[in-house]
Amino acid sequence: MTKRDLHQDHESCYRAVKSKDRRFDGIFYTAVHTTGIYCRPSCPARTPASKNVSFFPTAAAAQAAGFRACKRCLPDATPGSPDWDVAADVAGRAMRLIGDGVVDRDGVDGLAQRLGYTPRHLTRLLSAELGAGPLALARARRAQTARVLIETTAMTYADIAFAAGFSSVRQFNDTIREVYASSPTDLRGRRGGPRSATGTVTMRLAVRTPFAGRALLDFLGYHLIPGVETAGDGYYARTLDLPHGPGAVRLDLDDAPAPGETAFVTATFELADLRDTTAAVERARRLVDADCDPLAVDDHFAEDPVIGSLVRRTPGLRVPGQVDGDETAIRTVIGQQVSVVGACTVTARLVASHGRPVSTTIPGLTHLFPSARTLAALSPDDLPMPRSRGRALVGLASALAAGDIALDRGPDRDDVRRRLLELPGIGPWTADYVAMRALAHPDVFLPTDIGVRNALAGLGHDPAAVVGGSAAWRPWRSYALMHLWNTLMPPLTPAGTKEN
Repeated sequence: MTKRDLHQDHESCYRAVKSKDRRFDGIFYTAVHTTGIYCRPSCPARTPASKNVSFFPTAAAAQAAGFRACKRCLPDATPGSPDWDVAADVAGRAMRLIGDGVVDRDGVDGLAQRLGYTPRHLTRLLSAELGAGPLALARARRAQTARVLIETTAMTYADIAFAAGFSSVRQFNDTIREVYASSPTDLRGRRGGPRSATGTVTMRLAVRTPFAGRALLDFLGYHLIPGVETAGDGYYARTLDLPHGPGAVRLDLDDAPAPGETAFVTATFELADLRDTTAAVERARRLVDADCDPLAVDDHFAEDPVIGSLVRRTPGLRVPGQVDGDETAIRTVIGQQVSVVGACTVTARLVASHGRPVSTTIPGLTHLFPSARTLAALSPDDLPMPRSRGRALVGLASALAAGDIALDRGPDRDDVRRRLLELPGIGPWTADYVAMRALAHPDVFLPTDIGVRNALAGLGHDPAAVVGGSAAWRPWRSYALMHLWNTLMPPLTPAGTKEN
C-alpha cells in the first residue's frame, strides 16, 4: 500500500499516530472527535483512543468536516505530500496550482481550464481524492498563510487578509476564528519573537529532514545568472516575476541532518504587491523541493552499489525546482551543448539586454528574467549563440507565449514532453531536463549526459553498464542523477563565487 492511499487504512494510520512518526506529517491528518480538533500524526499530545479518531488526506478535508486546527502541533504548518509530485495526477497538479494562488486569482473556472476539466467534474475528482473541493482547499491554504503572517510579521490585519488571498477583512476574520478557534489578535499575542516590518515578509518553509541545504546552495550557485540571482555564504537570492508585480526572495540554506524531524528554511520576500505572497511562497517552496520525502528516497538507494555511498555522503539531497517554468526551459535551451559557465555568460547578456530592470534591497539583483513574449519577438540572428540554437530558443519562446506549452505543473507531464519534442531544436535531453526541473518529475534520468558519464567514471564504474541498469533506480531517478552531478559540483565560496 502506498502512502497516497494510507489515509484509507485506519489501522495503519493509527499505528503511525501511536509512534508519533513524523514521516507521515503532511501525508494525512488525525481528527479527534472528542475534542473537535485535527492534528499532525506526530502531535506530542496524548494519543486518543482509536475509536475516537478519523483520518483525512488534507487539512482542508478535516476543516470541511468541522474540525479545528490543533494549537499545539499546528498541523497545517507541515510540508505537503510528496505523492503530489510522484503521481502527478489531477489531484497533485491541482494542489500545486492552488498553492500558487490560481483559485484566488482566476477562480475555480480558471483552475479547471488549466487542468483540462469542467469545474463540476474537477470538484468531484478533488472531493473524492482529497476529501475537499478546490474552494475548500484554497481556503485552507489562505488560512495557513494568514496564520504565519499574523504570528511572524507586524503587518496590519487588512494587509494580511489581502496578502493571504482573502477577498475581504470580514472573510479573513471569520475563517481564522473557524479554523483556529482564535481571533487574529489572539494568534498574534500567542507567539513571541521578532517580527518584520511591512514591506518585507519573512516566513519559514517547512522541509522534511535530512535536508542537504548546502548541496542545494552549491548547485544553485554554480548556475547563477548575474542580475537575476546572487548567492553567498549560506544564502541564495533571486528576483521573482509574480502575477501582480516584481519581487525578490532570499533563502537561508543550511544542512538539517536529523532524520524524521521537520526543519525550516527561512525565506525573506520583498513584494511590490502583497497579493503575491501566496504565489511567492509556493515558488520558493518548489525551488527547494520542500515536499520531498528524503527518507523514502534515501532508503531506496541504501543498498545500491553506485548511489548508496553517495546517499550516505549527502543524505537528504534535493532536486532543485524553479520559480518560473518558462525561464527554466529557456535557460535549458541556451545551455544545450555548451558548458554551464558558457551558458551562464550568454544568459546574463540576454538578461542585461532584454530583462526588465527592478529595484531591490539585495545587492546584485537588478533584473527580472526576460519574458517568453519578449524573447519570441527577437530575431534568431540577433541572439548571442549559434543560429540553430537561436531558432530553437525563439521557437520555444513563441510556443510558451502563445500558451501552446504550459510549464505551470497544470498539464500532464507526458503531454508537455511530447509538445516540447515537436518543436525544432528540442531533443530528449532538453525535454527531460525541463520535466525534472520545471515539472518536478522525480523519475528523470539523462543517459547521454556527459556529466553523468564523467561522474560514473570518476567513481570507478563502467558508465555503459550502470546506465543500462538505471531502471533499478525508479521511481527516484532524478535524485540519483543529482547525486551523480553532486560529485562534480564545485562548492560555493563564502564570497559567493564558484571554486574551480
